[in-house]
Amino acid sequence: MYPPLSFKGPARLLLLDHRMRQTQFVVEGGLRKGTHSSTPPARSRSFHCSAGVSSVNGRLSHLEDLRRAWEGDAAIQESMRLVLLMRDYQMYGHMMAAVDPLGLDDVPDDIANLELCYGFTEADLDREFFLGGVSSGFLSSDNNNKQTLHKIVAKLRRDYCGSIGYEYMHIPDREKREWLRDKIESSANSNSSNLVLPCCLVILERLVRATRLESFLAETCPEAKRYGLAGAETLIPGMEALLDKAADLGVESVVMGTSHRGRLNVMANVFRMSVARIISELTVGPRPAGGGDVYAGTGELYFQQGVSCDRPITRGRQGGGGGRQEGGGGLVHLSLVAQPCHLEAVDPVVMGKTRAKQFYSGDVERTRTMAVLVHGDGAFAGQGVVYETLNLSALRGYTTGGTVHIVLNNRVTATADQSAGRSSRYCTDVAKAIGAPVFHVNGDDVEAVVRACELAAEWRHTFHSDVIVDLICYRRFGHNELDDPTITMPKMYKVINNHPISLNLYQQMLQETGQISSQQLQRIHDTVNKSLDQELAKSKDYVPNERDWLSANWVNLEQLKRVGQAITTLPETFKPHKTASQILEQRGIMLQSGQGIDWAFAEALAFATLVAEGTHVRLSGQDVERGNFNQRHAILHDQETGEKYCPFQHVVLNQKKELFTVTNSLLSEFAVLGFEIGYSMENPNSLVLWEAQFGDFANCAQVIFDQFLCCAEARWLRQTGLVVLLPHGYDGVGPDHSGAHLERFLQVTLSNNFSGVVKMFDPEYLLLTLECLFAVQMCDDNPFVIPEMKPSLCRQIQECNWQVVNVTTPANYFHVLRRQVSLFLIPVYYELDAERENSGRGDVAICRIEQLCPFPYDLVQRELKRYPNAEIMWCQEEPMNMGAYSYIVPRLHTAMKTLGRGSFNDIKYVGRLPSAAAATGFPSVHMQEQLELVKKALQPEPIKFP
Repeated sequence: MYPPLSFKGPARLLLLDHRMRQTQFVVEGGLRKGTHSSTPPARSRSFHCSAGVSSVNGRLSHLEDLRRAWEGDAAIQESMRLVLLMRDYQMYGHMMAAVDPLGLDDVPDDIANLELCYGFTEADLDREFFLGGVSSGFLSSDNNNKQTLHKIVAKLRRDYCGSIGYEYMHIPDREKREWLRDKIESSANSNSSNLVLPCCLVILERLVRATRLESFLAETCPEAKRYGLAGAETLIPGMEALLDKAADLGVESVVMGTSHRGRLNVMANVFRMSVARIISELTVGPRPAGGGDVYAGTGELYFQQGVSCDRPITRGRQGGGGGRQEGGGGLVHLSLVAQPCHLEAVDPVVMGKTRAKQFYSGDVERTRTMAVLVHGDGAFAGQGVVYETLNLSALRGYTTGGTVHIVLNNRVTATADQSAGRSSRYCTDVAKAIGAPVFHVNGDDVEAVVRACELAAEWRHTFHSDVIVDLICYRRFGHNELDDPTITMPKMYKVINNHPISLNLYQQMLQETGQISSQQLQRIHDTVNKSLDQELAKSKDYVPNERDWLSANWVNLEQLKRVGQAITTLPETFKPHKTASQILEQRGIMLQSGQGIDWAFAEALAFATLVAEGTHVRLSGQDVERGNFNQRHAILHDQETGEKYCPFQHVVLNQKKELFTVTNSLLSEFAVLGFEIGYSMENPNSLVLWEAQFGDFANCAQVIFDQFLCCAEARWLRQTGLVVLLPHGYDGVGPDHSGAHLERFLQVTLSNNFSGVVKMFDPEYLLLTLECLFAVQMCDDNPFVIPEMKPSLCRQIQECNWQVVNVTTPANYFHVLRRQVSLFLIPVYYELDAERENSGRGDVAICRIEQLCPFPYDLVQRELKRYPNAEIMWCQEEPMNMGAYSYIVPRLHTAMKTLGRGSFNDIKYVGRLPSAAAATGFPSVHMQEQLELVKKALQPEPIKFP
């Protein structure tokens, strides 16, 4: 007889053969709940067996044996029903777990009483059942193969339905599932408190600090928006336990990104940031460092700044009850990445910075540096960059050995109910796509939070993959402290207003169990209060620290020839594609003659010279290994064996493989650009590049450009050396493959900063000299004032957020790559030069302004003086409302005005007319536009404005 099933649809039957090996088959159209049948499934139904049988006939024969055993032995049937019951708790126990601190969530009806499913009744609860090998290790601590159903169910409920709900049966790897099952079901890791007293006191002290800080800031800064942690204070003990456990397992450095909620508490209690500074910035506001004598940026909101520290840790050792005791310490370096308000935008940045730290520290196994991300529930489910970042986790060029994700699950999407924020049951369901386990934990049970976070650290250490801690909590004061959440969520906040805080619940539990006295408790509170009072007094005299500056260096001719030979020579046994072989042969000829060096080879020489100097070079993006235009060939493929060979990893003897890294990315701009931003932040003496497949696609990562790349130094005093390659050209292939919206990058340039202007050389001299001359000038965003020249201030681009460069020759491309300039674009110069030669126009001078930002006033004025009577014209391929026109014209006029060269109307425009789209999609129209543009620029008659 088949047992009644507890769910509709296909029914899973887990059977055990005589060797106790699990075999699974699916009955299509299984029996409904509560029905019985003495007839086995018809042969016409579909059976899928997962046992290790070598053939279809073998599988069918095995199933027949199982069917006959099932029909003939009631004990087997009963054992199988017990297995199904256990399996259901493993799969669905998290839905019954007591993880909701407010008691508002409902348990689905079909799993509310699992123990009475599969034909079991209340009369069976006191019956003993033979376990044998039914569940290896289950109840193993009792050394008893027979247990009552009541005890079995109690154990299952304790393990799977307590304050932690374990969601892990979706993981496709059996080893990982069994590891977690053993951790969950073993007595030392059960879903119940078994911590020794010293560990309890450590947790209590951390919880007091987290809770008291929230109330203290509310008292001292009542009008400030703090986005506090009230309702989720257990995050702090959990996060500190995570760091302690990770340090026990060998982690030396942690890179962290957090949501704005609770960030101040994390900064104070985890990163040991001065509370005096926090109070000062909440009351007085952020102030520039150095009293205005040094560049201090534009400032940033207090809860979005970055911070780092060397944090003392509590080394763990097992106590008598299996809990962690406070012991000898050590230091772990923590970095909290500065971030904008844009939800989850910091995620890939943290990943990139972590990967860079692993590279520079030689952490090949990726065990000594760890990433931790704290998310909001609405953002985790709603922001696409979360999935993009998760998708990076196992990719060769982007993996960091696993990230620990902590979701502060308020069950609120901004000010709306959680039902408005997702279609799935859990906000964490997106993580199932990469097979990450999810630990749903009750935010009111601080010891459960600690256990979940420690288990997450163990998972990451063991399997080097992502893990999710879903900390289910609530917001006591709404979106911020000045918000009234009862307007949209009256029912929830009626419960919250009557709900005790986590600290009170934990203190009460410790006192009721006799683990702490009132006097001990008071001493902890007095210590924390005294510390906060001292910080309040210090806040009145708080002074911000000054910033640090960064710099760089250069190459020689002999080295250029040597590395050029290295990157054009392949192993004798390697069989490249004939196209790649021809390209390498052509590059060898270019190297010997010094003539005809093209864009791709100039780039290759720049990469190779940097690698030879020991400079780390990293290039990523879509199709960057071969190059989207079949031009780069940084990775070659043997046409017979499929073996890969990277010439740039063999520039010098005994070269470290990862000194040069080129990686094809997933089809993402947002996450990958964010990753490379984070990577480039770690070390300024490296060349980190991101290349868009086409320059036009860069706007898919607009948030990263706007919130990190252009303003990180102004907002957070955080410098990067990222190079962004945006290949594009007006070739008549439509508005999505023509321009890179140059005007957007020019609109966000810094003011009152210093920059280096590179003197470029013609390509035929590339192998003869590599000197780089500098004319130091001030870059001022005021287009109507020429900044004062101060030659004594010779810092290289130290106070400029980025340079925008139109490179027109391979030589110039080589130089700007070694300069780590931030953006590269390709102009219409070659067509104008060809037309000038064809038309014999010797009276036309073409001046290429390659460094658009910062604007080179002195160099432009030098050219204006060379041609005092010339008509001045700006030519571009983009429409008039795009490209550099709107940025260049006022600055060009300012340069002209000081020389008495006329007004705005004397600057003529040649280019496409204003347009909503970047380019036409009709090739014939494009060709006509391009022809007219070039003809107009070189016409003998005066050009009429515009």
